[in-house]
Amino acid sequence: MKNVIVTGTSRGIGYKLALKYANEGHNVLALSRKTAKELLEHKNITCLSVDLSNSDGLNQTEKYIKENFKYVDIVVHNAGALLLKPFAEITAEEFEYIYKVNVFGVAALNRLVLPYMQKGSHVVTISSMGGIQGSMKFAGLSAYSSSKGAVITLSELLAEEYKEQGVSFNVLALGAVNTEMLQEAFPGYEAPLKPEEMADYIYEFSLTGNKFYNGKVLQVSSTTP
Repeated sequence: MKNVIVTGTSRGIGYKLALKYANEGHNVLALSRKTAKELLEHKNITCLSVDLSNSDGLNQTEKYIKENFKYVDIVVHNAGALLLKPFAEITAEEFEYIYKVNVFGVAALNRLVLPYMQKGSHVVTISSMGGIQGSMKFAGLSAYSSSKGAVITLSELLAEEYKEQGVSFNVLALGAVNTEMLQEAFPGYEAPLKPEEMADYIYEFSLTGNKFYNGKVLQVSSTTP
């Protein structure tokens, strides 16, 4: 039984992933601005409605970990914000918001949880194929895709910095999954994978992937986009 933190659990992959861990008997701390009713009612899930880009949300999270978990085995950085807009029309505030959610929130949560992580712990960051250098890029996603590239490099660096402590950092760069976020970026496009299918893959990888990988980026994509 693991102590697991999952971010972005109000819908899509994060929602399905939190339920997967809980149904398999793990203790789950679900972090999201909005809270899904089914997660609230599950005995193995604690939901905190927090914003990880500000100190209040981080303080609430650390208080829970300190008083209840004591230690953390797995973190899945799944929360993400997407903006579909021509680069010239994106305001500085909009660009900064995407980075606050997709990059700064990931960095802040890592900084918070690392003192509670022991040898064998695993941090999995969910990125995007759009963040992979040399991959196909799509107009209008400059803020989103560049932020997803930033967390890839961050994870590679942290893997090196914490390898002596036995904490592993890996990235899953996802392709198309039929989520609400995908529909926002590519209206009308039907992806071949369902959120629960990708949640199952992430679940297994989070439990065993650190035996085989550290500081690596795995491209989990069968289609373009």
